[in-house]
Amino acid sequence: MSGIFGVVSKQDCSETLFYGTDYHSHLGTQYGGLAVLGDRFTRQIHNLSQHQFKSKFFDDSMRMKGNKGIGVISALDEQPIYLNSKFGEFCIASNGNIDNIKELAQKLMAEGVSFAEVGHGGWVNVTELIGKLIIREKDLLTGIEKMFKLIDGSCSLLILNKDGVYAIRDRFGYSPLVIGQSKDAWAVTTDTCAFPNLGFKIKKFLSPGEVVLLNEQGMVQKNPGNDRNQICAFLWIYTGFPASDYEGINVEIVREESGKHLARHDKGLDVDVIAGVPDSGTSHALGYAMESGKPYRRPLVKYTPGYGRSYTPPSQHTRDLIAKMKLIPIREIIEGKRIVVCEDSIVRGTQLKSFAISKLWENGAKEIHIRAACPPLMFPCKFNISTRTKAELAARKAIVKIEGKDIDDVSEYLDPNSQKSKKMVDHIAADLGVTTLRYQTIGDMIKAIGLPENKLCLYCWKGICSKKNDREKEPRP
Repeated sequence: MSGIFGVVSKQDCSETLFYGTDYHSHLGTQYGGLAVLGDRFTRQIHNLSQHQFKSKFFDDSMRMKGNKGIGVISALDEQPIYLNSKFGEFCIASNGNIDNIKELAQKLMAEGVSFAEVGHGGWVNVTELIGKLIIREKDLLTGIEKMFKLIDGSCSLLILNKDGVYAIRDRFGYSPLVIGQSKDAWAVTTDTCAFPNLGFKIKKFLSPGEVVLLNEQGMVQKNPGNDRNQICAFLWIYTGFPASDYEGINVEIVREESGKHLARHDKGLDVDVIAGVPDSGTSHALGYAMESGKPYRRPLVKYTPGYGRSYTPPSQHTRDLIAKMKLIPIREIIEGKRIVVCEDSIVRGTQLKSFAISKLWENGAKEIHIRAACPPLMFPCKFNISTRTKAELAARKAIVKIEGKDIDDVSEYLDPNSQKSKKMVDHIAADLGVTTLRYQTIGDMIKAIGLPENKLCLYCWKGICSKKNDREKEPRP
């Protein structure tokens, strides 16, 4: 997932844009980009794989002057993209994933369209493709509408031009966009944690497919959108920042509720310490400790200054290196203790096993009980950049071991009360090398979030969207 931020101010916007974009550093690791429009467009993109956004963009933000701009911290491709079209000049930034990108790119190239940017894996840049789909139509709004109908996946956008900043939320609401207002500016953000310290108050959570224009006079709705929301549940469980709200629901509160649900299933478990894998497991562990009455402590501490998230980098080597180096054990807390360790999820399982569990055993833990805040991940995400194949998922690897082969129908494994599901969980626990393992049920996860099931994307766990929102059943134009 990427993070996008835009602002239109009555004054110069460069400082607000710089810090607002930086507040999305938890969502992307590959590239950062800023585009500002004053007398002309200025744009800068930097590789962030070995750097922090602030250090790379501080000098740029001092020279990029104008009253409107957009910024992005990208999971994969370089952005924002600049295009000069029949609509005039504009810059575009996106957050999402397009499953049929090769099909769309090949169709455009057959029509004579050229691509200047190289995307992840040597193919076309996703954001450039989106921009070139939009400019084929008679006007900007028609282009956005037609683009949504052509893509298989999800896409929220910011478009910067002479009119201001257009904010466009994915038509199924997978990723959020939120409008804020300060004394002399309007802004749009993926994560609301960007607002408080910059003086913005939340004015509107955009609906799926909604298009608004931010300009010097305020906010103008261009398309009202729809109610077909299927926002990613994983935002609350892992990817979102604790201080952020999605659909008006705070991330930290949801994670505490999630931990409480986990603890209610462990009434007979006698342990000494409740802990979380930092940082995203911390809030779940706090909720568990509140409910269980057991002390919360920190046997593993993240070295925050130097290391970000180990889940987001595309390279497995990089993910493993970050996971290994960022967690430092405290033997005095670990030795001889029976420990519940809350984790947001178990995706591949390799990092949890090699760089958290192993450090606890090596430092004298007596028992290790892993509690995952969401059900087993069974399907690779098709709507954003996270897991890409079934083969990398810990649950799928366990099923292959149990069945002796990969199978298409995993419905029995989706039922947490089935014998096959219990066998799968036991296999994962043995592979991780822990005393016990328990996953959150999908029902308790939904309760912790507090939205109706048909308003959430649960594809990673169920392999389907709600019938109302199922993209696979929509006819292609």
